[in-house]
Amino acid sequence: MRLTNVAHLRLPFGRLWGYDVVVGDRGAALPVSFDQGRHVRAGDRPGSWMALSFRLPGPVDRGHLATAWLAVVARHGTLRSVFSPGVDGDPVLHEVAVAPGAWVEHPVGPGQAVNDALRDVLDAACGPYQRPSHRLCVLETADGPTVVVGADHAHVDMWSMLVVARDLLAALAAVEAGTPPPTVPAAPFAEHTRALADRPLAPTDVRRRWTEVLEASGDVMPCFPMPLGDVAAPQRERVEVRDVLDVDAAAAIGIQARELGVSTLALVVSAMTEVTRDLAGGPLRAVFPVHSRTPTPDSGATWHDSVGWFITNSVLESTDPDPAACAAAVKEAVRLGSWPLADVLAPWGGMPAAPGMFAVSWLDLRRLPVRVDATGLEAQYVGAAIRTDGVMLWFVLDESGLHLRCRYPDTAEARRNVGGWLDALVARLRAEARASVGGRLRLGGRTYRVERAARADVPALVALLADDEISRPREGAELAHYEAAYDAVARDPAHLLAVVREEGGDGAVVGTFQLTVLPGLSRSGATRLQVEGVRVATGHRADGLGTAMLEWAHAHGVARGARLAQLTTDRERDRAQAFYARLGYTDSHVGMKRPL
Repeated sequence: MRLTNVAHLRLPFGRLWGYDVVVGDRGAALPVSFDQGRHVRAGDRPGSWMALSFRLPGPVDRGHLATAWLAVVARHGTLRSVFSPGVDGDPVLHEVAVAPGAWVEHPVGPGQAVNDALRDVLDAACGPYQRPSHRLCVLETADGPTVVVGADHAHVDMWSMLVVARDLLAALAAVEAGTPPPTVPAAPFAEHTRALADRPLAPTDVRRRWTEVLEASGDVMPCFPMPLGDVAAPQRERVEVRDVLDVDAAAAIGIQARELGVSTLALVVSAMTEVTRDLAGGPLRAVFPVHSRTPTPDSGATWHDSVGWFITNSVLESTDPDPAACAAAVKEAVRLGSWPLADVLAPWGGMPAAPGMFAVSWLDLRRLPVRVDATGLEAQYVGAAIRTDGVMLWFVLDESGLHLRCRYPDTAEARRNVGGWLDALVARLRAEARASVGGRLRLGGRTYRVERAARADVPALVALLADDEISRPREGAELAHYEAAYDAVARDPAHLLAVVREEGGDGAVVGTFQLTVLPGLSRSGATRLQVEGVRVATGHRADGLGTAMLEWAHAHGVARGARLAQLTTDRERDRAQAFYARLGYTDSHVGMKRPL
């Protein structure tokens, strides 16, 4: 899922609608979490929200969409609560009833971009003290509707936005089928806040580590380790969105992490630690948001399907780029954020934020128990546009790879220093992926590397394909035909045309195969891995390279959800059939081909 910013969000032109619900009088008081209080105390302001956008596959009746949205609001208590200023300046939170309302069209002014109109709507509707502080919008276009759900951060986090999208789509499907939408209440965030408040206070060692990290940062939360220019007052923001690793490189990094017994996050922290040491001459220190959705011992409640701000700010200190040390640093950061922070931060009068604060957020969508078809829905996390005096870095890891979004003050020094730091980080992660064990095959004293084929490899691949008596008559077209075929394969992410090189020497291509991931409905919706064009150079056929290549291919398929591998081979290839049989393939089906 792509991370983007409302200023960068590309939307087709159309009519922009927002749904006005009717909010009743304040009801029972609800507890306010530490982070909610800190956020809401700053008051209504532009850009305190987050949003999720996604496209629906076809036209939608706005009445159906409103009914589905009301079912989502009924399911999640935090969407039926509002903040108001207390007599002492601290915000108070109350339950409210939410009743059906009406759709309102938000005009898009002459010359105004649609995303700017959307930004105005969300800035106005999703402030901390708005009633309610969330907004359902739909953009009706010739290409179909795009739904945008925005909410003030006091009520949601990024995980919550996935829950909202999933529940909205389920409710809409039910409404369109003529059945009542599901409204079974999820565990409310207010209950989570009460449970956290009842937890024991932090032990001495946790308080000591907080003190050490904050003192090392100048008695404030960690700041970006290089100059940002004049940020005494918030500046216009600059937002960079980068696709750091594609699916192959992300898989290679993941395999490397498993080989080392750490997480992918630990390897990313290792890269950040090394870059910070090289460019700033010091350790990596950052604010590190951690989630608190783990079950509470007392209630036993689980929060995976709940909506709320289940995030609190911890601190991460990493002084050693060794992956094991970075894994320990991440583990410590999670522990430091697992205690009531109001008490921990009381000596500083609360969270001691300062200009230049540096925060790093990590979300691995592949591991979340809440899933939506982000690719099919063209779903995007949408950040607000604000003025800022700090550096905020978000990582999202999903089936398409590793992505980041970074927001920082748009000053000359910040462009140079933050931009340079990001350049170095991305370059290091890509180099790590290229050098990782994920793309290596080790056989005796030889090491081979599996890579996505480049266009310059096409002549070598053609030579491999033609290197036997059966294939030779089928090959021999002009190179341009093969290059056009390569372009078609390379454009489609479902295909991997791989080359295998022997490390060292001239890096000559000694093997190839093509893998295709095929989703399907049969076999209970099983995804298949199609294996084609397996070839090994003559001088390497007796050392087990073919077996290693197929094992690598199977791991590639498993990592992408495949439950079955399939291939075809010519009836005359007796040795090839015996080879595949040794690897567990059976001739259970009859393969048939027809020229077209």
